[in-house]
Amino acid sequence: MARHRAPRELPGLLVPLKRREFRLLWTGMSTSLIGDGILLVALAWQVYALSGAPAAMSVVGFALSLPQVATLLFGGVISDRFDRRKIMLCTDLVRGAVLTVLTVLSLTGVVQVWHIVALVAVYGAASGFFGPAFDSIVPQLVPEEDLVKANALDQFVRPAALQMAGPSIGGILIAIGGSGLAFALDAATFAVSATCLWLMRPVVNEAADEAAGSVWEEFKEGMNYVRRNVWLWGTFLAATFTYLLFIGPTEVLLPFVVKNELHGTAGDLGLVLASGGLGAIAAALIVSQRGVPRSYMPFVYVTWTLATLAVAGYGMATSSWHLAIACALVNGLEAAGTIAWATAKQRLVPEELLGRVSSVDWFISIALVPLSYAMAAPVASAIGVQNTLIGAGVLGAIVTFAFLYLPGMRSPRQLVVSTS
Repeated sequence: MARHRAPRELPGLLVPLKRREFRLLWTGMSTSLIGDGILLVALAWQVYALSGAPAAMSVVGFALSLPQVATLLFGGVISDRFDRRKIMLCTDLVRGAVLTVLTVLSLTGVVQVWHIVALVAVYGAASGFFGPAFDSIVPQLVPEEDLVKANALDQFVRPAALQMAGPSIGGILIAIGGSGLAFALDAATFAVSATCLWLMRPVVNEAADEAAGSVWEEFKEGMNYVRRNVWLWGTFLAATFTYLLFIGPTEVLLPFVVKNELHGTAGDLGLVLASGGLGAIAAALIVSQRGVPRSYMPFVYVTWTLATLAVAGYGMATSSWHLAIACALVNGLEAAGTIAWATAKQRLVPEELLGRVSSVDWFISIALVPLSYAMAAPVASAIGVQNTLIGAGVLGAIVTFAFLYLPGMRSPRQLVVSTS
């Protein structure tokens, strides 16, 4: 008599995919992240083809990030008041429309830098609504015991799509048909993501049902909760100053180094970014199996400090493979810390406040990113590209590690303050 085999269990990283709604969310997000990876290469290549100067890329980065900062706080309140699935669906439709217009302009050969600036501003404004909604819907789809695995899966697919598959495909598409073809595929990925969100069943948002105050009152409630918890506001501020130091130099100057100093191709840039994806994937696999320490914050800050220090490697690189090693370290260490950070927020912040806390996190963390983009080119012009990147990594690491020593930062579970 044949024995019945027990069903094989999914590997730890894939356990959250047993749930249909999370599986659809994950599929749509993964697809759109591939498009984002394509955009990283296509946008930089299009801007440098039109201008050839880091200053133009700084302006584009500023235009992309400032509207996102401006809409984040409002986006957090909205995500706690309305159906988070519909919010994400609307943002995907808007961003897909922006990419469609950019595709037409690029393929017809009429695109100018000011077109790109205007379009990415709309794209950034829509993105400000997506992040808080996504952060706060995951705990509604996955039980608490699987949150680490869900966050590890996010950090696995994000680099795989954003830094490996996307940039590699982007480099190939640019070689075949120029940036316009790459923009077209990016637009298509948003259509896939929107379809997956539309297919999801409605997710009950109990916080929305209970919301009775005004938008302003609910915003203040979220801000007051953050203010009472040092592990939240301290980390937000740490990210603010660290991102000011390294985000602009990295995003603006890394493509410049590959194209103008190392005389590489779009494919070379894609491979450098892909190496970062490999580092992040490795980190996600390790953390998904081993879990995160009970002491969330020391783990978060040590990994993020080392990740920021690795940015200095971009300035010391003399070949593409040097850049690839630095990129792998930056992204692998950052992913490990991010898994722990996301899990801490989801476990310790009340569900009815999670959207607003996430929006404050995003808002404060990236508040100075537009300034970082604006300063990258002038600073590089004054002290050199290599010195700018080295300084960004070293100073950013010092700032990050210093915030770990704020009183109470290392024991968030003992310091969480109730909403009442």
